Amino acid sequence: MAEAMKLSVVMPAQNEEGSVGRTVEGVANVLDREGIDYEVVVVNDDSTDSTEAVVAALGEANPRIRVHRSHNERGFGNAIRAGLDVFEGDAVAIVMADASDDPEDLVRYYRVLEQGFDCAFGSRFVPGAKVYDYPRVKYFVNRLANQFIRVLFRHRYNDTTNAFKAYRREVVETIQPLLSKHFNLTVEMPLKAIVRGHSYEVVPTSWTNRTSGEAKLAMKEMGSRYLFIVLYVWLEMTLSRGDYRKGGR
Repeated sequence: MAEAMKLSVVMPAQNEEGSVGRTVEGVANVLDREGIDYEVVVVNDDSTDSTEAVVAALGEANPRIRVHRSHNERGFGNAIRAGLDVFEGDAVAIVMADASDDPEDLVRYYRVLEQGFDCAFGSRFVPGAKVYDYPRVKYFVNRLANQFIRVLFRHRYNDTTNAFKAYRREVVETIQPLLSKHFNLTVEMPLKAIVRGHSYEVVPTSWTNRTSGEAKLAMKEMGSRYLFIVLYVWLEMTLSRGDYRKGGR
């Protein structure tokens, strides 16, 4: 039998003391139950509350849980990139610290990667998905943005902007360099993976609006950043003649 894959969970966290503990515990409990080898790396993105202390306490009881102070400047994308620098697994999943993602879906991602796919992408907007208390304005903007991306890249995936995804280590290596410092990293990673020839499977996922803390995504500030990174990857797809694709052209 092939050696079991180790899954790293990278969780950026900035002032998430109210939710990070139950989020990490939920992830650990599910992966323990399924017998999946794992680590949880919570990346402290310059928090001013007790986020780091909460995670450190969990790490004392479970050595698979650790906190990493981001070695990059403050920013959601920078925090994820810091986690991608230090994760130790054969694959990595990006999970939000606000308990919005269902840890049961991590098991589905793991099974997809076990089947040989390079990436496991979740969608909150396909049959079987469950979404609770999604803000109406945010939903409208999300659907417009994702439809724009689908038309531009001519792919079947309808939730590119969702951060909650999983990648084999090889993918993380081949989509470098990553440029995004903020939430636009959530589209840079999957779009580069697709454009550079990595296989993926889409599964329905669940999402629940946070019940504590404050959302960090400021849509007014992110519009131009999202557009820049989408067009940047589109130019690679259109003009590079496949130079950066997995295995060459």
